[in-house]
Amino acid sequence: MNKVFLIGRLTRDPELRYTTSNIPVATFSIAVNRPFTNQAGEREADFINIVVWRKQAENIKNYLTQGSQIAVDGRLQTRSYDGEDGKKRYVTEVVADNVQFLDSKNRTGDGSNNGNYSSQNSAGPTPYDFESQSASPKTTDVSNNPFADFGANIEISDDDLPF
Repeated sequence: MNKVFLIGRLTRDPELRYTTSNIPVATFSIAVNRPFTNQAGEREADFINIVVWRKQAENIKNYLTQGSQIAVDGRLQTRSYDGEDGKKRYVTEVVADNVQFLDSKNRTGDGSNNGNYSSQNSAGPTPYDFESQSASPKTTDVSNNPFADFGANIEISDDDLPF
């Protein structure tokens, strides 16, 4: 099984390119904190290269910038190529199957969102319409408290139970 789950922040703005058959591909790296500190008491991070394909790649380019927090679900891939000096080079990267935007509000404090929207790319309905690329968040009516009668007795007959 080859499965990777990561949460981190983009170390640079995503780069979007298109293959010769016009398929979008975005590349970027994220910094992932290690769960422990070193001997000096400092927390270290790993910098991991990520590759995203198709519509998710375009969404990432349009909505994420350096510092954006994301969750990545994908697989680890190693490839090789011959460098300009003739030596074989190896690259290990995560090919993302799903990327979720974790920044839910403005990080700068100036009232602008800087394109950081909470989303689940390609994983069902999202709170934003990415096809038209307009941010129209869905809202929930919170005036009716669904737990107002919590703890009160409920009258249910045996005929109403499904078992």
